[in-house]
Amino acid sequence: MSRFRAPPPSRRWACALTALLAAGAVPAQTLQKRVVKVEDKRAPTTVQAEQISGRPEREIQLERNVEVVRDQTKLTADTACYRQVEDEVEASGHVRMWRFGDQYAGDALKLKLDSGQGYILNPSYRMQFNNAQGKAQRIDFLSQDEAVVLNGTYSTCEGPDPDWYLKASTLNLDTGRDLGVGGKTIVYFKDVPILGTPAISFSLSGARRSGWLPPMPGFGSKGAAELTVPYYFNIAPNRDLTLYPKMMARRGLQIGADGRYIGETAAGNYGGQTYLEFLLDDRKTHTNRWALTSTHSQALARDLSFGWNLRGASDNDYPSDFSKTVANSAERQLLRELRSDYRGEFWTLTARTQNYQVLQDPAAALDPSLHVARPYDRLPQVYLHAARYDAGGFDWAADAELTRFWHPDLIRGTRLVAAPQISYPVVRSGYFFTPKLMLNASAYQLDGDALVGGAPAATSLTRAVPTFSADSGLVFERASSLFGAGSTQTLEPRLFYVYTPYRDQRAFPNFDTAEATFNFSQLFSENRFVGADRIGDTNQATTALVSRLLEPNGAERLRLAFGQRFYFREQRVQLDASTPRNDAHSDILLAAAGRVSAQWGFDSALQYNPSSSHVMSSNYGVQWQPGPKKVLNLSQRYLRDSFKNVEASGQWPLSRGWYGVGRVSYSVRDKRILESLAGFEYNGGCWVFRMGAQRFVTTANNVSTPIFFQLELNGLSKLGVGNPLETMSRSVAGYERLNPARAR
Repeated sequence: MSRFRAPPPSRRWACALTALLAAGAVPAQTLQKRVVKVEDKRAPTTVQAEQISGRPEREIQLERNVEVVRDQTKLTADTACYRQVEDEVEASGHVRMWRFGDQYAGDALKLKLDSGQGYILNPSYRMQFNNAQGKAQRIDFLSQDEAVVLNGTYSTCEGPDPDWYLKASTLNLDTGRDLGVGGKTIVYFKDVPILGTPAISFSLSGARRSGWLPPMPGFGSKGAAELTVPYYFNIAPNRDLTLYPKMMARRGLQIGADGRYIGETAAGNYGGQTYLEFLLDDRKTHTNRWALTSTHSQALARDLSFGWNLRGASDNDYPSDFSKTVANSAERQLLRELRSDYRGEFWTLTARTQNYQVLQDPAAALDPSLHVARPYDRLPQVYLHAARYDAGGFDWAADAELTRFWHPDLIRGTRLVAAPQISYPVVRSGYFFTPKLMLNASAYQLDGDALVGGAPAATSLTRAVPTFSADSGLVFERASSLFGAGSTQTLEPRLFYVYTPYRDQRAFPNFDTAEATFNFSQLFSENRFVGADRIGDTNQATTALVSRLLEPNGAERLRLAFGQRFYFREQRVQLDASTPRNDAHSDILLAAAGRVSAQWGFDSALQYNPSSSHVMSSNYGVQWQPGPKKVLNLSQRYLRDSFKNVEASGQWPLSRGWYGVGRVSYSVRDKRILESLAGFEYNGGCWVFRMGAQRFVTTANNVSTPIFFQLELNGLSKLGVGNPLETMSRSVAGYERLNPARAR
């Protein structure tokens, strides 16, 4: 066999074809790291064959077992001709080419090694960075970055007969501009055409790009057919906008818009998102319907920031008529807030205004228990928090607040609150002790026509209430084990004492205060109320015992906790004129949680009243996750005289490639299913099929039953009705998608 080394070329030929086809501007799959295609300009061209003839300085004829190599390009063929002046190779017969990991095989090839221009006839190809493959009548290499596939196919499936493939008359792939453009394109699944388009453009790397997204047929919350055809605008790397024209069979045309942005200025970062839906002249209600959600945060200076959170809807029925998720249909108090924050070294100043739009359940007119109370507006509120730790061994903090409260139907006024505190923590190995002194001082200026308890209220009110607390605890440790694994067991008894004298507060209005939920965190708080309108009088002690199992790396494997309060006098301060509490002790709180093994985890809490021997509330949950894409969840939530719900959910393999996904939430008290989900998935390797249906309560008398099905072609697009992937992942804790996640 003869060998010949040609002089290095003056220019280099870069990649001919390495592209990922993805419909529209959908997010790309997580791919292998993209190859940086740079050749060494000084690399020589080496040729070898069983027979070499010709003039080396002009043209070389190569016969049998031909091999041509230039840096990262390798070519083999039966015969070839290399022209030195043109730096061009022409080959035929069992042509194979490797370029930056990409592979091509065809009948004939012509290629300028310096510019990358040329063609290959009847090729098959495979790309390294996304493992895609295809066939074509011809591939034209226009430059080192651009190629055109003529009458070709593309697929991410393995094997000679892919389950799905894209077929296009022309497919222009420009790696330099990260752009792919297809003409007369048809998508086939199991050799059946499922989607056709006269033109398509997409990003080769999967980066965001302006264009039409796949159509999204579906069904509304009331079961009516609808079709959404989104268009995506990639305005800038840090800004985008998606328009959602949606035709609804029973209501008309709705336009949705979702804009997002992030950025950075000399002052700092900013970002936000706005989503708007608008339906002009709803055919059913003959009114304009709309919904808005907008958030923004921005640094105006080094320590100064500004932001908003605005939400609104056109009418009370909007959530039940248009929402397709449990969370959205249940939202009835829509917050509108503007705020600004300034941070100093030891303090933070916040100024904000808050207003609420309340959407009433239509059934509230017949059932007053469904009525949603309207919170007070804060117009405005100024809040100051200052703190300093370990100042001569002392920790001190101070909170101050000035708020103007407004309500269309209730008492209005202005409240000034100042709450300083000082503590002296003593923390040692094995124990801690923290005494604390607090003062809550308040001043109210009420409107002249104010009424409290049905009687005229004083326009000016003041109050000062001191509080003393002492928090203490011990920590014991010993070596232990759990299921044969070494661990450290702790025993942590804790005693927390609080004393607050009684102050008559019946004349004070209640703007934003409620009784705190009784739980473990509230056991160790000084005030049993949340908000500044009530300062609970108390002389009480909390006892608690916590035991934990810690792994050698510090991770918590198991936690057991017990806690109870003991009252040394009755609690006279109440939210309203209800009877003061005179219990000697609180309910008992018990909790247990942990990950006892790699497969099993649980979380439970119980509130028990020893006087009545009743369980007041409970929450039990267990999760079994024996392997990938295998998870079962079971839980129960109970609140005495309110609800008792049982929930089960899971994802589980059914047979080869098939998986079941489900969830059910059942009200034992009402004997009613509150939410249900039943779905199936199939993993075909290079594609995934999902289908299912969901049913959930939107109002007291209405339910929504969306259905969905989706065919996801890996590396191309998702086609179908609804968004089953989002629904399944939101409904089942521990859910795992069958194919690799897509990333923006």
